[in-house]
Amino acid sequence: MNFQHSPMVLELCERLRAFMTEHVYPLESAWFEHGRSEARWEPLPWMEDLKRKAREAGLWNLWRPKSNGGILTNLEYAPLCEIMGRVHWAMEVFNCSSPDTGNMDLILKFGLPEHQTRWALPLLQGSIRSAFLMTEPDQASSDATNIQCRVERDGDDYVLNGRKCWAAGAGDSRCKVLVVMGKSDPDHPDRHKQHSILLVPSDSPGVRVTRPLPVFGYEDPPQGASEVELTNVRVPQEALLLGPGRGFEIAQNRLGPGRLHHCMRLVGKAERAIEAMCDRAMARTTFGKPLSQRTVTLERIAESRIAVDAARWMVLHAAWKLDVGGNKEARKEIAMIKVMAANTACKVIDWAIQVHGSYGLSNDFALAHAYGYARTQRIADGPDEIHRNQIGKLELDARAKSQQK
Repeated sequence: MNFQHSPMVLELCERLRAFMTEHVYPLESAWFEHGRSEARWEPLPWMEDLKRKAREAGLWNLWRPKSNGGILTNLEYAPLCEIMGRVHWAMEVFNCSSPDTGNMDLILKFGLPEHQTRWALPLLQGSIRSAFLMTEPDQASSDATNIQCRVERDGDDYVLNGRKCWAAGAGDSRCKVLVVMGKSDPDHPDRHKQHSILLVPSDSPGVRVTRPLPVFGYEDPPQGASEVELTNVRVPQEALLLGPGRGFEIAQNRLGPGRLHHCMRLVGKAERAIEAMCDRAMARTTFGKPLSQRTVTLERIAESRIAVDAARWMVLHAAWKLDVGGNKEARKEIAMIKVMAANTACKVIDWAIQVHGSYGLSNDFALAHAYGYARTQRIADGPDEIHRNQIGKLELDARAKSQQK
């Protein structure tokens, strides 16, 4: 395991940092203002110009792994994703946004030629957006076998009925395709072969975005999460990905790298929180003494540095394991970092808020919003409890096997 970044990756990091400094950071306040405006569900007014500049700078589709036509491994992408993750909306500038990256990867791996032309190519070009519809409001979706959205065959078509929630990007006017997981064979004896995944045009009759779902009051438009109703939505049989009953197989291909990307972004947010904590501690004085000289502040800065560096190294290890062994071999490492990165970011950002006092709760320093994202990741893509259970079971299995030798 050699985590020394190559000259190519280091050079990309420098170019990416320079781009963020020149074009992205100066627009953070404008992003919050846009999110409070009447036009908040429309695309950010500066986004297309920034996307053009990113393409020209060679900073486009950096997420795409070598195994699927890209130039970087997961390990090589990690420091770049961390840099982009420092600003909530920056991923779109470089066409590296969730859920589009996971959806592109699925369509490129499992889609038919017509899917590649109709959906994958425009997504890779950044001209459309997408959404992933898996979680449901009436089910305990941490156990995805509970998903009840029905997918029924009717002649040459499939008909979908159900409610979905926390569908990121579904309310964006540029969202043109929904990747939908539903129950197609409820009587199959294997619960993991009862579901299928289909590609559904977002303008299909019967598709209705019913409401946004804010997190701690933040809607995050236009890419925020929404609730979606599917009522007798009809799609041709060609909309089915890979085959009936293979929804879980497809979803696992998507969730491994997706969870890793979330963790990379969380490290970026936590790193930025340390910087904000240090800046504030050096700038503020209480009772005749700088905050930077208070023991509690020093301890929290130190603990933050230890925790963030540990999380970063675990992310790099998980990325390496995914590169060399694939999703199955890396499942424990991905579960571990999914728990650690989100909890670390929550703790570090919370301490940064405390150092900032009441203004830490405002949008002036973006810490409150960052905390909302970090807290969300303790539930999104599987709650902490599910990942801890999986880690525990894998440890017990490994111990049992070692005793049999």
